[in-house]
Parts: sequence; C-alpha cells; structure tokens
Amino acid sequence: MPGFADSFWSSDYAGGLGVLFGKLQQGVMENRQVLTIARLRAEAEDTYGQRLSDIVPSADKVSGGFSRDDGATVRKAYDGMRTEMQEAARSHQRIAQNIRDLVVNPFSRWCDAHEARVQESQDELQARVKAHDRQADAVRKLRSNYFNKCRLVEDLEEENKLGFQDPETSPKPNQPNIPEIKVQPLKEEDEVEDDEVYAIGDDVYQPEQLKQILSQMLSTIKMGETKVPILGTYLNTSAGSDIVEYLQRNMGISSVSYAEHIGQDLIANGFLRLIGNVGSTFANSSKMFYQWRPKAFKCAGLPERKLNRTFSLPVTGSDASSDSPVVGTVSEYLANWNVLGNRDPNETPSMRLQREAREADDRYKAGIRRLDELRCELEEAIFLHLKFLERCELDRLKAIKTVVLDFSGTIGNVIPSLQSTVDKMVLFQETIQPAGDLRYLLENYRTGSFVPKVVVYENYYNRVDEQTFGVDLEARARADKKRVPIMVTTILTYLDHHYPDLEGDEARRGVWLVDVPLPQIHRLRAKVNDGKSIPPNVFDEFDVPTVAGLLKLYLLELPDSLVSAHVYEIIRTIYTTPTTDASEASRVAVLQQTLSQLRLTNIATLDACMNHFTRLIDLTSADEQYVALLASSLAPCILRPRTETSLTLEEKHASRLVRDLFTHKDAIFSELKRMSTLSHSTSVGANRPRAVSTDESNRKALMEERNRALVEKANASRSRATSPAPGPRGHRRDRSSGGPETRFPIQTSPTTDRNRTSLVGIEGRLKRASLDVPGSDGPAVGDAVNGSPQSKGTDSDGNDKRDSGSRIGTKFVAGKRVPSTPPQEGTPPRGVTLEDKPMDD
Repeated sequence: MPGFADSFWSSDYAGGLGVLFGKLQQGVMENRQVLTIARLRAEAEDTYGQRLSDIVPSADKVSGGFSRDDGATVRKAYDGMRTEMQEAARSHQRIAQNIRDLVVNPFSRWCDAHEARVQESQDELQARVKAHDRQADAVRKLRSNYFNKCRLVEDLEEENKLGFQDPETSPKPNQPNIPEIKVQPLKEEDEVEDDEVYAIGDDVYQPEQLKQILSQMLSTIKMGETKVPILGTYLNTSAGSDIVEYLQRNMGISSVSYAEHIGQDLIANGFLRLIGNVGSTFANSSKMFYQWRPKAFKCAGLPERKLNRTFSLPVTGSDASSDSPVVGTVSEYLANWNVLGNRDPNETPSMRLQREAREADDRYKAGIRRLDELRCELEEAIFLHLKFLERCELDRLKAIKTVVLDFSGTIGNVIPSLQSTVDKMVLFQETIQPAGDLRYLLENYRTGSFVPKVVVYENYYNRVDEQTFGVDLEARARADKKRVPIMVTTILTYLDHHYPDLEGDEARRGVWLVDVPLPQIHRLRAKVNDGKSIPPNVFDEFDVPTVAGLLKLYLLELPDSLVSAHVYEIIRTIYTTPTTDASEASRVAVLQQTLSQLRLTNIATLDACMNHFTRLIDLTSADEQYVALLASSLAPCILRPRTETSLTLEEKHASRLVRDLFTHKDAIFSELKRMSTLSHSTSVGANRPRAVSTDESNRKALMEERNRALVEKANASRSRATSPAPGPRGHRRDRSSGGPETRFPIQTSPTTDRNRTSLVGIEGRLKRASLDVPGSDGPAVGDAVNGSPQSKGTDSDGNDKRDSGSRIGTKFVAGKRVPSTPPQEGTPPRGVTLEDKPMDD
C-alpha cells in the first residue's frame, strides 16, 4: 500500500499538500466530535444522577406515610426502591466521573497536541512553498533580463557590422547619390528649446502654466535645510506633509492619496527628490523630506537658493566650483564620484552591454542554483513531514479506537443492566480498522506520486554545460557526445563494479528496493549536478543503494519520461485490450512499433537500463515477487503520463510495460535495432524534411550567414559577364546544383540529419549488456555473455569471489545455471553489430 510520501505530490507542491491537510483538519474536527459526545454523555450522566438523588429527599418530605409502619412488607419494598434509587444515582455519578477521568480529560489533551502537530507541519511546509515560489518568480525575471541583455549585445554587433561596412562590399554599390542637406548650427541666441508638456496628476500642463504653479509653490511652501548623518546638509528641502497641505489648501485637492500622486509625479518629472532614505516614493509624512531640484527653480523662473558657509572639509579641484546643495562631510565621499555612472570611464557601449550580459548571466545562474537548493530542501521537508503526518493520522485513528473502548468500559463496569448497550458499543469498537481507514484515505484522496519538477538553467546560446539533472535527455547526450548520457553509464558501471562487494544475492537485489533517505540522494546529486564530467571517486563516500537511488532520481527529474508521455495512450490501449495467450506475440509486435517512435537517445538509454536489470534478475535468480516489486519501483522512472490525474494514479500500465521489457527484452530491442538499420540504409544520401525552427538560440549565426550570403551575391552580380542566353522572355532558371554558397545558404537549424536516422552510434554497446564493466587491460566483464572468457571479481586480499557478481558468463536453462556457449570460429555474426562511438555533431 502506498504511503503519504508517495501519494500527495503535485506539480506546484501546494495542491497535493492542500488536499492532505484538508483531510487532516477533517480528522481534527472528528476528534472534537468524539470529544463532544463523551463530554455531553458525562454531563447527561451527572445530571441524571443528580435528578435520581433528588427523588428520595422529595419523597421523604411527605409525612404520615411509610414512616408509621415498621414491619409491613410494603414498607420493605418501599425502602428497597429508595435504596436502589440512591444507588442508581451514585452509579450514574460514578459513570460521569469515570468518563471525565478516563476519556474526556486525557483525550482532550491528546487532541490539542495532535492539532498543534498538524498546524506546525502545515505552517512550516507553507512557508517553504512560498519561499520556493518567490525564488521561482525571481528566476523568471532574471532569465528575462539575461535574454534581453544578450539580444541587445547581438543587435549592437549587427548594427556595427551593417553600419560600418566597406563601400566596396556594400550589397548595393550602384545606388544614386542621395542629396545631403546641410544645416548650419544655430547660434546660442538662436537656440530654442522644444515645447514640452508635463503630465502631473490627471492633467497635462504647458510650460507657462507649470511656471506659475511652481513659482507659487516655491514661494509659499515652507522650505529649509535638512541635516542627514554622514551625507551632510541638504538645502531647499520641504517635508512631505507641508507639500500635501499646500496642494489641499491652494489647488482644491480633497484626498490625500491624490495629493501623494501629484507629489510622485513631481519626483518623476525631476522637480523633487527624496533625501535621507532609499527609493523615490512620495508620502504624506513629516519625517520624510524632499529637496527642490534646480529644474524646479529654472521652470519657475526663480533663482536657486545657495548656502554660503565654510565647508567642514577642504574642497579642491572640481569640487571647489561645484554647486552641489549637499555640503559638509559628503565631499570626501564624492571625491571619486563617476558622473556618467559607468564602472569604467573608458568602457565602450559594446563592452558595457557585454559586461551587463555576463553579470545578468551570473545572477541568473546563481538564482537557478538557489532555486534548486530550495526545491531540494522543500522536497526533503515534504518527505519528512508526510511520513510524520502518516504516523500522526494512524495514531489518531488508534486513539479513537481506544476512546470508544474506554468509553464503553466506563459504562459497562458500573451498570450491568446496560450490557446489551455495552455489547453493541464493543461491537462498534471492533469494527474500527485504522489500517483500512488509512487505505481508504489514500485511495480516494491521493493527488500524485513523487515526480520532482526541476527549473533548468536556459542558456541563451543553447549550451547545457551548467546542469545535469532536469536537462532534456537528448540535449544532455548531445553535450556528452554520446547516445546514452554519461551520468547513466557511469552509475551502471559503478554498480557493476560493486555488486560483487555485497554479501549475497539478497543484498544485491535489495539495492533497487531499499528506501534511501532523500536528503542523502540530494547530497550526492549536488556533487555531480554541474554539467561537467563526473569525478572518479565521487561515489566512494556513499553506499550502493544511494547511487542506485541517484539514477532513479535522475530519470524522475527528466522533463519527459524515458518512454515519452506522447505514447502513453497507446500503451494504455495495448494493456486495456482483452488479451489471450495467443495475443502475447502480437502485443510484443505492437510494443516494438510503439517504442520505435521514440528518439534514438531514449531507446539507447532504455536498452542500457533493461540490460542491467535483466542481467541482475538472471544472475541473482530473482523470483516472481521480486520482479513485480522491481517493476513497480521502476515504473514511474520509465513511463509517466503527461498530466497525472486520479485515473492515472490507479493505472498499472507502466508497471506492466516494465514487466514486458524484462520478459521480452531481446525480441523487442533486436527488432528496434533492425528497424533503425533499415531506416539508416534507406536514408543515406537523403535529407529528411524538417519543420521550420522557431528557436532563436542560433539567431546570431543565422544572421551572419545571411549577411555573408547577401555580400557574396552582390559581388557575383557585379562580376558576372553578359549572359549569352536569349532575352527576358526566353530566360529560364534551372535548379541550383551548387553548394551551400548558392542562392539560399541559410540552414534553419545547425543540427544535421545524419544523427537522427540510425541507431549506429548508440551509446552503451546496445548489442551487449549494459552492466558490462570495461576492464583496465582485458575484456569487459559483460563480454562473457557474448562468448568472451569469464571475468572474476577479487576482494581486498586478492581471493576470487564465487557469488553471482562474478558469474557474468552464465545463463539459466530449465532453472539451472549453465555456462553460455561461445560462438564457433568462422561463423559470421548475425544481425547488426553496433559500435560505441561519439556523436558526429
């Protein structure tokens, strides 16, 4: 049965957790309902006992009755009823007290503690999810900024290339001379400024209108000096509250918010600035001061007020003639002030844009790394809390079971006459099944299995050398120049080497089923998630199950499953169709056709993994139960739907597909190799039609190619001799047969088709098992399967190990282990022999 840790996941993390905490809060309400029943029953028993105890005193108040008869039988019966009434009253009061002592008080304390545990988990996970979402938003902004900077760099480079071309290489050298209009520069007295309008508030003002308004404001609003620690003294400053008061009194503004809006527009137009604080926000505050800038005095036609005092520090050079309204100790801070705001005064615009692009890229990378750390920490916290909450929910159900038993016991121990009621309550208690209720909750409310969503660093130039996990499988393999990513082959090879070190076949089989803590896998993941080559000894400080868990996590974090989600519906149809024994061969044939639609990298990686697992099953003599457990464990890594729903959670198609891949591996993948070989032989010399690429990552290379083609075409048109062909009416253009320098030289994508048409370069030597370990000076361990001598493992003392880890060259016939027969000499190889070679591109 799946647990909480495998059932309440969603793409945004918050959705699955919301469903879980909704059910847990429902459990808190159920606790209160049980507690309310117990408390009200105790009150009712107490009230009933009080009313019973009031009967005898009320009857004794009647005088002249049974008090006169001493030996009458009626008197004895009356005394017996009176005694039973008093005993019943005491019994019911004891029931009330027992319910309070044994049920209400302890269960009330436990309910409060349980509610606090659930609330603390919810608050902590909610805070982590919010932090992750905030970082994701920041990463999206950093990515947009980085891409914009790169586009600006490219645009500037293209402008420089096209704007400063040599006249001889211009594509249109025969253009007629364009007349030039020379404008004499205006003299200083003839220079005029363009009329400018100012948008302040909801109105637009002409310069003359604004001049009158500013003149009145500068003459009326209280203005003085403001001292700021360290920076010095600012002149011509006014408090924000004084400006708002003037606007409300003299300009007929009723609301403070609209007055603040006008003040913000004055800042935006360069008439005011905030001092002593960070930012440029205008607020109606007597603690925030704003300085009237020289532009305001200029527009108002008033002279700017200067401060005539001696500086506290000597000012030399250009600072001596400065008109800065900030005086005092700030002069020494502004001694090396860069007026243009450039980091390097000799920096050209191109250099500045390139520097900004690099800085944006660094910030983007840092944001991605921080987001990845937050995601890993969030997933670790979710795992811990889900397992903790599962125990809490199971304890809650057991506690209710105990409460019902205690509640019935408090009544049954005191009043035997209520035995039938007690028996029914005991029956109710026996019908409570905590494990069954927990299974019901999981079956009806689970939202998804654990499939982490990695935010991948997207390089503008389409490089994938900064990250390994979460990168598209084909892109990762292309960067590694292999058909199977180096991460997969390295892990499988490492496991091959270390299977013989484990004690017994049971330990070897348990490598893939052990529940490794996610923080431990994440720690190993952080060491190899840099897009570079894997260090040779990085796995040494971790145990073998952790390395196996790293491979499962790598497959889970792929953007698409190993068997792509676009064939999920086909797989579902294959396994939902009623089957018979005779239809198994047809199902394998359909699987072959379906898997042939996958990319070559996916097929190669899938074949490498299946080779590893089938050999592990054979060499350790695994039973059917282990194969079923292994298939269920690997199913999410091999096939996942594009969108997980409540229907797909209950489907077992992925597990059945893995079982078929185990059983019919040779038949399926040999046919896939044959089909890829035929496809390669028919596609030699021909290019597949490609869709028009919308990827802008190669825009720079394409633009350079296009410009070069235009220049070459222009040169060719100038140097072409007079054509001997007939006139325009008889002219005929033949199909171009030249190379890439002809009429249309631009390729829509730098990727060639030769690596998309065959499985010849599949990594991992698809013909042999993926568990093969290359030896240092001899044949690989897995070569024994194909007929090479058997390799043996040795321990630290040099002794041979006689376990399944060294029986690589064996096979099973009729349940017995027999050595495989090597091929006879002179027999030509059958099928297609695939070579492990790097990718051409």
